[in-house]
Amino acid sequence: MAHTHLLHVILFLGSSVVLVWAFQRMGLGSILGYLTAGILIGPQLSGLITDYTYTQNLSEFGVVFLLFLIGLELQPKKIWALKKTLLGFGGLQIIFCTLAFAALANFFGLSWPASWVVGFALSLSSTAFSLQSLSERKVLNTEFGRSSFAILLMQDVAAIPALAIIPSLSLNPQIIDGMPHVNWGAFLFTFTGFAIFSRTLLGPFLRQVATLRSRELFTGVTLLIVIGVAYLMERAGLSMALGAFLAGVFLSESEYRHELEADLEPFKGLLMGLFFISVGMSVNLLLILEKPLLIVCLTILYMGIKGLLIYGVGRFMKLKADASQNLSVYLVQGGEFAFVILGVGQTAKVLSLEGTQILTLIITLSMILSPFIILINDRFQQRRLVTPGEKNYDRFQADNPVIIAGFGRFGQIFGRILRTQDIGFTAIDHDPEQIELLRRFSHQVYYGDASRKELLQSAGAARAKYFIIAVDDMTVATQIATTVRQEYPHLKVYARARNRQHVFELMDLGIEHIRRETLDSSLSLTQDLLIDLGIPKARAEKMIERFRLHDELMLQEQFKVRFDQKVFLDVSRQGMQQLAQVLKEDSEKTYIEPGKELHD
Repeated sequence: MAHTHLLHVILFLGSSVVLVWAFQRMGLGSILGYLTAGILIGPQLSGLITDYTYTQNLSEFGVVFLLFLIGLELQPKKIWALKKTLLGFGGLQIIFCTLAFAALANFFGLSWPASWVVGFALSLSSTAFSLQSLSERKVLNTEFGRSSFAILLMQDVAAIPALAIIPSLSLNPQIIDGMPHVNWGAFLFTFTGFAIFSRTLLGPFLRQVATLRSRELFTGVTLLIVIGVAYLMERAGLSMALGAFLAGVFLSESEYRHELEADLEPFKGLLMGLFFISVGMSVNLLLILEKPLLIVCLTILYMGIKGLLIYGVGRFMKLKADASQNLSVYLVQGGEFAFVILGVGQTAKVLSLEGTQILTLIITLSMILSPFIILINDRFQQRRLVTPGEKNYDRFQADNPVIIAGFGRFGQIFGRILRTQDIGFTAIDHDPEQIELLRRFSHQVYYGDASRKELLQSAGAARAKYFIIAVDDMTVATQIATTVRQEYPHLKVYARARNRQHVFELMDLGIEHIRRETLDSSLSLTQDLLIDLGIPKARAEKMIERFRLHDELMLQEQFKVRFDQKVFLDVSRQGMQQLAQVLKEDSEKTYIEPGKELHD
């Protein structure tokens, strides 16, 4: 038995590592790789793993940890601020989709009780898939990303009472009596108890654990909190995922929020991968072979209707056409909670076994197709945004002397100042929503990936003189810098850096003009503080300038020894001691009588 479980672990890890790498290289994302891995090693194809019930049970914790981490990001005041979005986007999406799919199911001959179960199950989208896709593409904080999250959260909340209502739709009283019911008393007790505990005792408890400086112990406490609350919620007849989400919300204002998040992130990633592998293993390939036309047509019909309805909800809620389109594309697939809803419906004899299998297969296929739809949507939007002839700013002005890669808060400062001096520049950004927003303010911005050689050529890099790297993603910034240095070495590059390590990466490429994004603002604020403390303005300015000069010199020394950790630390310590000595000597040069304040 131990050898069998060990073999399963090897199969899970081996197949996922190879296929996730392959699919990410193709630009299809990691989720499709996990789904494909599950299909390949599952009982329907290779038969390497035949009993995957244990895998499915374990993989549920991936969704549990995911929702806990989401809860950590949402303080109660943020949730309250989302109430309109939750009820608007989420409520309308559930109502419209449930009504449409219930009517369609009834048209195909299902009873109304069964139709309502099917309608609600098909209205749900995959929280795990959608959030993973939104996070991978860094669009979770966009307008449609926040709307997507609101819909997903509302769906998860609505699924709880649905699990309690579905058994009552059965006409067999014995089945109703045998189904689990929600224990609202236990739920209220657990909810209230953890709310009080998190507000009063949990903070001091975590503080005591943290003082022991044991990473293993803190991780164990984190797992205990998440799994413990999830278990109590399940005992109350509710969703483990909802319990984990509530626990995350209660802990969102804790001073240890980031530590909790860091401890759980590896577990969440592994278990989310396992969840999608288990979904792939559950695909009934025989049913596809028996009824291929029916399954394919129903899947396309399902995704088409759902996509149109979600698009309509977005437009009704005043989202722009592009944002509504993205909203529908990212939520068009079926959800993991739909499997649970259908399972409860089958157990309650509201749904037949064959009907449940067909619906499960349709939902799974929608998950498999969803990455391709997102990829096609990305390509379509990219082509539409760079298609010539729409407006005068859709063609690159190839004779501009300055190119700015990244036109967010940082890049716009360059643009605004250059514009006042009538210096032409070409701004490139990869966020379609940001571009549409800037264009409404008459900013000339182009969509594209500035790390691509062909795009830089179209942007006139061969004739430009200066190149500004203002993107906030370190990896993307380094890729852009690499391409520019290789293809257009004549360009004088000015680069934004996130931290010292990023500075070193850019210096490796021969870039000289580099600024860490927070250095100037932090030094300026520090200077204001020194003046408020009573230090003369001229002296405060001199101290800040000395610090800046010393920090730049130390950066150069650290760069020389960056690959030798011991020497690097020695240089850093010596630099800090020298800086402290220099600033101390400056302070001693001006004598101040005791009891007198410092003034200019």
